[in-house]
Amino acid sequence: MQQTMASTPRDLPARPARAVWLIALSVPLLPVLSWWASRGPMGEFAWWLAPCVLYGLVPLLDQLLGEDPRNPDEAQSHGLAADGWYRGVLIAWLPLHYAALVLAAWVVANETPGWIGWLGMIASLGLVAGGGINVGHELGHKRGALNAWLARLALAPACYGHFVVEHNRGHHVRVATPEDPASARLGESFWRFLPRTLLGSLRSAWTLERERLTREGKPVLHWQNQNLQGWLLSLLLAAALVAAFGWIALPLFLAQAFYGASTLEAVNYIEHYGLLRQRDASGRYERCQAQHSWNSSRRLSNWLLYQLERHADHHAHPLRPYQLLRHFEDSPQLPAGYAALVPAAWIPPLWFALMDRRVIAFYGGDRSRCNRG
Repeated sequence: MQQTMASTPRDLPARPARAVWLIALSVPLLPVLSWWASRGPMGEFAWWLAPCVLYGLVPLLDQLLGEDPRNPDEAQSHGLAADGWYRGVLIAWLPLHYAALVLAAWVVANETPGWIGWLGMIASLGLVAGGGINVGHELGHKRGALNAWLARLALAPACYGHFVVEHNRGHHVRVATPEDPASARLGESFWRFLPRTLLGSLRSAWTLERERLTREGKPVLHWQNQNLQGWLLSLLLAAALVAAFGWIALPLFLAQAFYGASTLEAVNYIEHYGLLRQRDASGRYERCQAQHSWNSSRRLSNWLLYQLERHADHHAHPLRPYQLLRHFEDSPQLPAGYAALVPAAWIPPLWFALMDRRVIAFYGGDRSRCNRG
């Protein structure tokens, strides 16, 4: 049942060794490994390596390795926050991601793969693009112009340059309410949620930037429009691929971008499904707390996703860097990591059977306290 008091973390000191976070960089390397394996007997089927690993092997290993509920103590937190290693592991994603995209564009231009190879490349690159949005998400929560531009570079392959605007100034304000396009409602299938969140988030990001620029006395079509800056990077990236490899690179770029965006939105679908911030006596929503996000401390999937699955702490403390995110005992707990739940979300009857009873139980059987739209 939902707790009426703020959630509290489990204070068990000790964190994984720094090197474990390098596991995340295996994701943008998977397309490169696929290309190498495609030279052998696997042929074009090798391009399906990334989906097989991330949706097949990772859930199994997640189950085997289990959860790690430990949190850094106060003494450890100061050292972790000041350690540049963790930011470096984030930034290292960018050259690997761009290299994978360039390699795939070269393949479609020079090796004329069949439909099996094409679909495998789109899925593989799309998964990397979805991971890139997660990297952009982490960098976008850091202060400074350099971090802002690095976030846009991470978002450019998915054509999701508006994400930082909507996520930071929209989603974090409206999370777990019917007004938030990125918070899924109880009984809402992923396939109904996807167009609502794609269009709603885009509309919200544009409105937020228009309002900000208007307050500053600037037109919406201004070079300081952060949405336009992000979209321009995607346009330049697409133009560079076309210039280097021909028009055949454009459908690959667009298809993998859409798959990457839909992967990110599948994660959004999972993170707040059915959860609702209650209104106080004045009609205002209560402050966002750890019980307004689904949480998981599965070891492997958190290493791969820079602890995105410790989402409860992220929304309770948005500026906390990924290496400091904590496990909360009384936040709602997911039955598995994202690698297992994203495919489950694609199958509405399976998803509803898995999650609806958990949502309702979290609210003590009271459906009126759930986010039902």
